[in-house]
Amino acid sequence: MFFRQPIRYEEPVYRPPSEWNSLLIQVTIGCSNNKCTYCDMYRSKTYRVRKIEEIKKDLQSCADQGMAPDKIFLCDGDALGAPMEILEETLDTINELFPDIRRIGVYATAENILEKSEDELKRLAAKKLTIAYLGLESGDDKVLHMIVKGNTAEDMLEASLKIKKCGFKLSTIAMLGVGGKKYTRQHINETAKILSATNPEFFSFLTTFSVPGTPYHTMLERGLIEPLTSKELLVEMHDILEQSTFDLNPVIFRANHVSNANPLGGTLPRDQKKIIETLKEWIDQTPEGVYPTPPHRM
Repeated sequence: MFFRQPIRYEEPVYRPPSEWNSLLIQVTIGCSNNKCTYCDMYRSKTYRVRKIEEIKKDLQSCADQGMAPDKIFLCDGDALGAPMEILEETLDTINELFPDIRRIGVYATAENILEKSEDELKRLAAKKLTIAYLGLESGDDKVLHMIVKGNTAEDMLEASLKIKKCGFKLSTIAMLGVGGKKYTRQHINETAKILSATNPEFFSFLTTFSVPGTPYHTMLERGLIEPLTSKELLVEMHDILEQSTFDLNPVIFRANHVSNANPLGGTLPRDQKKIIETLKEWIDQTPEGVYPTPPHRM
């Protein structure tokens, strides 16, 4: 069946790789923090929550064309931060128009998880909003402060445990090389601690690259951050996984983001030893002093 474009998005629009076949619905525009030094995704936008009438119109347009999505992803950067009345009415409309919807997902920050009560989060989960993607980036407070993440490691820990308790599956993202050479060891140690304490249902790595126009790029140009070589990035991945303990639930692991040089995946802890051995082989085969090539798109 051929569908005409039923929604006029406010570009650019982003979603996690695993939501590639989801219907994208903008609940918020931009990112409420929008200060992370490495990120340029929403710098062209001013954050706002869309009017519920606009959201409903988009959903109705999709339904009118006969769409029957299996999954829906709520955009933009952290739609979970929208007021409860907007979120609940959006979810009610989705479930009314698409009764067979299997799952609804959303980007989340520690801040907008913590600002909602457990009862509120459970109400959202009951309406099929059941997966949240959290950009942990690092478990180290100095790194989080340097990249202006807007949260502490303790915030990340508390938010991760809270949202899992309330019926969501948690997908956690960590960034390789984000602290540069200066903070690499503490980035490894503290990130492994958070992962071990939270055991997200999904976990992925992406590699930090300097995007022109961002504060992170300026810091690199001024020598305030020394980037990691390809070998050192593999060491970070190896050591974080080696130090992490996943014993609360199976964790689906992926390192197949476009920013990563070598795709890697499995289920932890089942495949953890094999993945670590593969990384050790890659480290041994990677020459010193070579830096990764930025991907054509991020």
